[in-house]
Amino acid sequence: MRFKQPSVLPGFNLSLGYTLFYLSIIVLLPLSALLIKTSALSWEHFWQIISEPRVVASYKLTFGASLLAALINLLTGLLVAWVLVRYHFYGKRFIDAMVDLPFALPTAVAGIALATIYAPNGWIGQYLEPLGFKIAFTPIGIVIALTFVTLPFVVRTVQPVLQDLEHELEEAACSLGATRWQIFYKVIFPTILPALLTGFALAFARAIGEYGSVIFIAGNMPYVSEITPLMIISKLEQYDYLGATAIAVVMLVVSFALLLLINGLQWWAAKRLGRRK
Repeated sequence: MRFKQPSVLPGFNLSLGYTLFYLSIIVLLPLSALLIKTSALSWEHFWQIISEPRVVASYKLTFGASLLAALINLLTGLLVAWVLVRYHFYGKRFIDAMVDLPFALPTAVAGIALATIYAPNGWIGQYLEPLGFKIAFTPIGIVIALTFVTLPFVVRTVQPVLQDLEHELEEAACSLGATRWQIFYKVIFPTILPALLTGFALAFARAIGEYGSVIFIAGNMPYVSEITPLMIISKLEQYDYLGATAIAVVMLVVSFALLLLINGLQWWAAKRLGRRK
């Protein structure tokens, strides 16, 4: 007669009930309040708020800069994770700890530091300004700030997958005459692709909602360097709660749709990898 192993955690029904209750309080309730608040607007009024030229310009800047920053970290994050996993060198632990610095550093401090460096009179900006390169108070500065904030998401997602990768597969491919590029493209890349897409999705989602590190280096000029989170804050400061919630709903819907698409790509990549195995 087989006896069921005792579990440290409570039973499935109690665990599931607590999980659903916790998620409802933390996630579903605020989102529901946002949608209920927006429902007080008529469709014409709602469309008028979200389609203002200034608001549309902030959408383009926010999603465009977030996408570009996530793409940059998709490449640089893979490179950093590769170096930390595949090579042993002096100061490796220090560099590994530096990757987590954007997690620990307050975003406002990061924004002030970046503005100090890239401002026209900053450490680097004072040399770029005479050459015609202006970084601070432009969309380029926003991309740099978002890239700084979202780098750890890609590195920390890809790093454990690279560590668990079986070296025997690479050795077998090498013994069969495969080049280094073929080994990476045929053996390594399909394995880390789901992790890359996950890191990209996390970085993109983080960048969309970033506020503290951006406002100090963005300049916040309408139609030029004004991000959507700042538009929401401006509406709240003017006590225009309906306008703020309307813009927030647009951000929520677009972000959810893009994350759903990326998760679908991740599922497809994982399924394709499973078939290969």
